[in-house]
This record gives sequence, C-alpha cells and structure tokens, in this order.
Amino acid sequence: MNIVLLELWERYRKTVLFVTHSIREAALLSDRVLVMGRSPSKIIADIKVPFARPRDFAIGESSEFNELCAMLRNEIEIARRGDAEARH
Repeated sequence: MNIVLLELWERYRKTVLFVTHSIREAALLSDRVLVMGRSPSKIIADIKVPFARPRDFAIGESSEFNELCAMLRNEIEIARRGDAEARH
C-alpha cells in the first residue's frame, strides 16, 4: 500500500492526511509528521521530513532516515508520558 500511496501522490500532488502508528511509515510517506499528545488531544510536535521527493524504500537504510525515526520515537515517548512541557 505504501508504494501505491507514493505513486498516487506523485501523480496527483494532492494533500493527504494519513494516520499511522508506524514511525517508519510516517517518515517515508510524509512531508510533515504531527505527534499528538495525551487527552485532551493536542499536537505536541510538528516535524518536517527533510527528504526530497520522489522517495523510494531505499531511503529507509540511510542514517538520516534512522535519525529521523529516533527523533519521532522520542517525541512519541514524551507524548506518552504527558510531559510535553518538559521538552522546552
């Protein structure tokens, strides 16, 4: 499905709101990742994905991709703890 989504975006260039629990999927498919906090839900992080398009799955092997995934994982952990204010 990820390949299909990438191809559709390349063809039509429309805005897509994509919800996933997969960090790697978010980093591959998105230009921007929003991390939601705990109840009441709010956005606690807005992270720009720095990779040019078109993208393919080979990017997932790069150190930059893995660093982005680690940063996203850290933001999610902050959201789970509910201490978003501690980031600043």
